[in-house]
Amino acid sequence: MNATEKKNESNMWALEYQGPGLKGYVRKKRPEISSPTDAVVRITKTTICGTDLHILKGDVPSVKPGTTLGHEGIGVIESVGSSVTKFETGDRVLISCITSCGSCDYCKKAMYSHCVNGGWILGNKIDGTQAEYVRIPFADTSLYAIPDGVDEEAVVMLSDILPTGFECGVLNGKIGPGDVVAIVGSGPIGLASLLTAQFYAPSELIMIDMNEDRLKRASEFGATTIINSGKENVIDKVMEMTQGRGVDVAIEAVGVPDSFDVCQNIIAPGGRIANVGVHGKGVELRLEKLWDRNITITTRLVDTASTSMLLKTIVSGKLKPQKLVSHRFALSDVLKAYDTFGNAQKEKTLKVIISNE
Repeated sequence: MNATEKKNESNMWALEYQGPGLKGYVRKKRPEISSPTDAVVRITKTTICGTDLHILKGDVPSVKPGTTLGHEGIGVIESVGSSVTKFETGDRVLISCITSCGSCDYCKKAMYSHCVNGGWILGNKIDGTQAEYVRIPFADTSLYAIPDGVDEEAVVMLSDILPTGFECGVLNGKIGPGDVVAIVGSGPIGLASLLTAQFYAPSELIMIDMNEDRLKRASEFGATTIINSGKENVIDKVMEMTQGRGVDVAIEAVGVPDSFDVCQNIIAPGGRIANVGVHGKGVELRLEKLWDRNITITTRLVDTASTSMLLKTIVSGKLKPQKLVSHRFALSDVLKAYDTFGNAQKEKTLKVIISNE
């Protein structure tokens, strides 16, 4: 092998954030083991998150130009550090969007998103997964073995959106049997909340959005009622449906003031508002209406504490999140994948799969 071939072998292709509004599919140095707890993973499938679009708009200042984007994916372990005990070269693994050291105070509380040595760092503070290779710190507690025979596209959904919808929406909303639930936002996160809310047998699952195609998907995925907020007065419709009472659980899955306001206006006494959306602007808290109504409002960043359980439901066939995949691309077409994902209404996009195989 000559010097040029050796140089090329040490490089890889990656999708790089280059500043607000700028991205590029570029050659970068292939990651190497830098700590005994690291693993280097060859990516086989990854995807794009709405948070990646926020980054590209410049909304996440912790992401510096030159960072490889992406915090979701699956792959094959290329190499491991000397302290890694659970995995070895050749293992197929799921990459968690949250990196966990497993030993800090927050990790001991299962609040892995606030890990003082990790948290959400992939595609944020360190290079991420939209590349041929990625370095995963704390591999033993940040990777999951993929069982044989499981649908790989379903497993990709476990990196982020499925545990996010479940933990931040369903668990924080404390959905129980017979509850009337409204999910404001029928994008991938809202649909993930819809799929996992059905574990707890609510009596009504109301999906609210202005995208008719996504509402149609919601009906296919188990919604009992759909409301197009571009055509109907959502608050009047929900109150009519519930005889003026409101809903027991309102899940905010958009991240804009209007959608949070809908939740405040449709929540019943004793109800729970579970915020899932990423808010870039402040919202008005309507305490003049809510102060005496025994309302609980929750916020959360996904901890991925439920990943192992959700993986079991996929293996058993009880949960099929691969239904969320609408488009597929090769890694070399990642820029086209971003255009498609960023124009979701026109392209009828939910989640995209980006393959490097």
